[in-house]
Formats: sequence, C-alpha cells, structure tokens
Amino acid sequence: MRRVEHVMGFPVSLRIDDEDVPERAADAVFAWLREVDERFSPFVTGSEVSRHGRGELGRHELSEDLVEVLGLCEHYRLATDGAFDAWLPGRGFDPCAVVKGWSVERGAQLLRASGVRRFCLNAGGDVVVAGGPWRTGVRHPERADRLCATLELTDGAVATSARYERGDHIIDGRTGHPATGLLSMTVVAATLTEADSVATAAFAMGAEGVEWGASLAGCEVFAVVTGGQVLRTAGFPVAGEMPAAA
Repeated sequence: MRRVEHVMGFPVSLRIDDEDVPERAADAVFAWLREVDERFSPFVTGSEVSRHGRGELGRHELSEDLVEVLGLCEHYRLATDGAFDAWLPGRGFDPCAVVKGWSVERGAQLLRASGVRRFCLNAGGDVVVAGGPWRTGVRHPERADRLCATLELTDGAVATSARYERGDHIIDGRTGHPATGLLSMTVVAATLTEADSVATAAFAMGAEGVEWGASLAGCEVFAVVTGGQVLRTAGFPVAGEMPAAA
C-alpha cells in the first residue's frame, strides 16, 4: 500500500509492505494528522494552540495532548538553556517544532496498533520506519541534487533541521535571532518525537548543539557546520560509502 497526502503544510507519504492491510489503517493515520493540523496549528485562529497562546484557556481546559506537547516544549527549553523556545517575542506560542515529530510518531503508533509490521512514514523528509531495513538519504544543505549520506534503519526515526526549505526559520531563543553555526542537523533516535525535537533544538543551539545532541542517550547525529565540515557520531547508521559534504 502506498499513499500520499498534503497535510500540515507538507507532503506525507506512507508505504506499507505487509500484505492484506485494511485501508482503514492508513485512513486512521491521515485522519489523525488532519486533526492535529486543526487543533495544533498556530496559524489557525481558533485552534487550541492559538487559543492557549492568547491566554483564553485555563490549565484545566487544556487537552491531554496539548499538556503533553507543552511538557515536551518545556523539557527542551530547559535542556538547551533557552535556545529552543516555543514562546518567542513577536511570534507568540508556536510548538510546531515539537508537534510535527510527535504527531507523526503517534501516527506510527496507530499503524503498529493495527498490526502493521513493515512501514515507512515520511513527513516532509522526517521519517519513522519499522520492519526494515529501510534506506533514506540526508540531503546536502547547499546542493539540492546531492546527498550528504545514505543511512539504513530497521526500526526508528530520522529527522533533519536545516535552512534549505524555509530559510532562517529556526530562532535561537537566547538571542532572538536566527540560529547560526550549522547548515544542517540530522538526528536518529528511537522515536520521531525525539529525533525531530532534538534536531531542531540542537540546530537552535548552533555549533554547540552537535555535542549536546551527541551526548543524549539513544541519539546519533550527523551535522554539517558552517563551512561544510561534517561531524557525526560513531553510531550514526551510514549505509555504504559516505559522499563528501563539501
């Protein structure tokens, strides 16, 4: 089964290699992601996230899902000494950096609960897989027609934060200015919740984020720093020969 939909502002593709998987398994994933888009988008005036950002909801009125997202945001704010911050002056409350990976990982959990064993769920380049091996590429941050590396995963997730799609959209909360020092940051972890959040948080920290990300248990990192130097942990699951990054 293969299916692609445009949700949350980017293409989401789902490939399931199991036989006789009911269509409703995929339906549940995309229905959930559409629900997330309505409830958690800071660009939808009436979303729960927007209402919370405007101070219209008391703590007891927040959904369990939003409470979980708020906890993740606070965890990474503290872990990065404020470099990662979902509350930025001029932006209001924007938890998108956490919500994307968290929501897609929840979609993967729905697949597993339906009995799906081998799948690849790709949300705008951030990927969660099961039943591999699966191969995915890390895009070169300055040359769209090249890869920095190809990696192989059996069960787990990979996410990349960079400037090449949305420009200087990642802000260092300590300075209020666009993050500098890294061209791209790729993280492999057990869940896309962690991989995506750590990749964004580390990118916001700049060059020091490489060591921080590498220090986290269960995380493997691949970073391209300003100037083109590649830094990666020994356990980063590179498949085959790694092309040069610069």
